[in-house]
Amino acid sequence: MTDRLMLLDSASLYFRAFYGVPDTVRAPDGTPVNAVRGFLDIITKLVTTYRPTHLVACWDDDWRPQWRVDLIPTYKTHRVAEVVAVGPDVEIVPDPLEVQVPVIRAALGALGITIVGAAEHEADDVIGTLATRATLPVDVVTGDRDLFQLVDDARDVRVIYTARGMSNLEILTDATVVAKYGVLPSQYADFATLRGDSSDGLPGVAGIGEKTAAGLLAAHGDLPGILAAAEAGDGMSAGVRAKLAAGAPYLAVAPKVVAVVRDLDLPAIDARLRPLDDEAKVAATVLADEWALGTAMTRIIDALDRVDAS
Repeated sequence: MTDRLMLLDSASLYFRAFYGVPDTVRAPDGTPVNAVRGFLDIITKLVTTYRPTHLVACWDDDWRPQWRVDLIPTYKTHRVAEVVAVGPDVEIVPDPLEVQVPVIRAALGALGITIVGAAEHEADDVIGTLATRATLPVDVVTGDRDLFQLVDDARDVRVIYTARGMSNLEILTDATVVAKYGVLPSQYADFATLRGDSSDGLPGVAGIGEKTAAGLLAAHGDLPGILAAAEAGDGMSAGVRAKLAAGAPYLAVAPKVVAVVRDLDLPAIDARLRPLDDEAKVAATVLADEWALGTAMTRIIDALDRVDAS
């Protein structure tokens, strides 16, 4: 069996679990555990279906880094629940989900699944760094289109896209990204910069949508090439040149915001999946009983048992 690394966009997945499993699922003390159970079941399905040998739950240590906000103040503004004077802003997270996040981390710890975050950076940046430095084939699991920029057939980096639900997972390769958007994955960050993304508070260049952005990238390769052609008046209409000129202040800063960081100084990790030994199984079972995780914990333990045998 070929070794393969799976990188989880953890918040993307536990939000999906929270909204996909009824919040009537609760622990004995009344705490909802629907996101915990759903997240464990998601990992079980991923491990069973795609057979990774290594797995990292990548974490948002800072979901809205100040350095990105300094460049584009509207970055994720619509998701801000509270602005704080010191430290990261508070994200809009439903209370019944917020109380489950520590339980999710405890469950991952009990299962021996590595969690990696980085100060002042999002999970996207952790994923970008781990995918870039990996010597194994990589599967990135996310519902976030931003990570399409990491797809790379030559290095065997794929995205398993969850936007249509866990029953309709989509594997993105170079050809898939081209078919969807008309750009290569290596052009996707520039494409997203030009088009904008309302889900991240990125305005884009006014008047330039997906079709125009893809056409510009096909003709000129990348954003610097587009801007050089606009300045030279080379193969570009006056209207498009005017739109790019009007968007110049935005285009000067947006690429750094949109591009995932690929060179974080992360600690060395051992992300190999292993079956739990008897002592670890007892500890995981105690945790499962405490939080009423039931068969969700049993299924993932069984899935980990099969990793070593597959």
